[in-house]
Amino acid sequence: MTFDFDDAPDRRAGDSVKWNKYGSDDVIPMWVADMDFRSPPAVVEALAKRVEQGVFGYSAPLPALADAICTYLAQRHGWQISPDWIVWLPGLVSGLNVVCRAVGQPGDAVMTAIPVYPPFRSAPKLSGRRVIEVALKQEGSHWGWNWPAMEAAVTADTRLLLLCSPHNPVGRVWTRQELMEISAFCERHDLVICSDEIHCDLALDEAGPHLPTAALSADIANRTITLMAPSKTWNVAGLGCAFAIIPDARLRHQVEVAARGIVPHINLLGYVAAEAAYRHGEPWRLALIDYLRGNRDMVMSELDGYRGVSVSPVQATYLAWIDVRALALAHPCKYFEEAGVGLSDGADFGMPGFLRLNFGCARPLLEEGIARFRRAIP
Repeated sequence: MTFDFDDAPDRRAGDSVKWNKYGSDDVIPMWVADMDFRSPPAVVEALAKRVEQGVFGYSAPLPALADAICTYLAQRHGWQISPDWIVWLPGLVSGLNVVCRAVGQPGDAVMTAIPVYPPFRSAPKLSGRRVIEVALKQEGSHWGWNWPAMEAAVTADTRLLLLCSPHNPVGRVWTRQELMEISAFCERHDLVICSDEIHCDLALDEAGPHLPTAALSADIANRTITLMAPSKTWNVAGLGCAFAIIPDARLRHQVEVAARGIVPHINLLGYVAAEAAYRHGEPWRLALIDYLRGNRDMVMSELDGYRGVSVSPVQATYLAWIDVRALALAHPCKYFEEAGVGLSDGADFGMPGFLRLNFGCARPLLEEGIARFRRAIP
């Protein structure tokens, strides 16, 4: 079966948050992490079949869904998990907030490395925790961990490390060595690891596959909460179905208790889409990866090094992290919006002077977005 990613549906004048942000202005939306592609036919067909029932009451996941996830993780990532380890969530952002409430006490600290997906920065504060942000180390176009800075910043009341793996927005797939260093740091300081792996199935480089943090060893697994969802990979974010994988029973109980009364039921169509994606979505995913590689390569060839602009290599995700500090723009995001390209502001990720570009769109639209970006560079 072939899939035509160039033929993306027109999402203007609909209910798309991504496309409605700029109203009737001539701005190409390349900001929020939401692809423009139709979801896999297997997912659409499963949803249509469920809708035909005509009843949409409260629902619970069938054992077949957990089985599909366990089978997929074993085949795709070599990670053997038990269905009992799964805690269902309506989304990854909810998961981050619940985990921050579940680990430690109000007033304790939570660490993370910036730049990072904005909810990593807000969830600790919303949970009554202090957030400790340590900048990743940038050496040329390579981003890595700054261990001296991490050791200097950690405190006696730090209880949790929020890890983004693969990393949004810098696009890194952390190596086994890097993950072992992260885990050793957390063991030394007795930290729980919350590993957001929502982009784990969007690794673009065959030489650098994603490694689940909790799969490194039993000891690491027992201090790790892994957050996953089908939303980014198979473009079903609006259906609200995610999950945490928590091998340690005590830690799992803490998360379940923290979620009581504040986490709503999961969307029943989300359950349906998730099972179809994990069980039947692999051919579509592989075709998507090929298409995204082409889009990524276009972004790199057209923008990296152009008039002082620098683009970090994208090993995973469909998000390009662009350094425009050399342009000395007072408000980079607003500047490019006025040129017709809507991007995410690096300041929201903890790093002003950068922009994030979503290239999960049809290639002709990407070509136009890149052309507008290049024309706007002073």
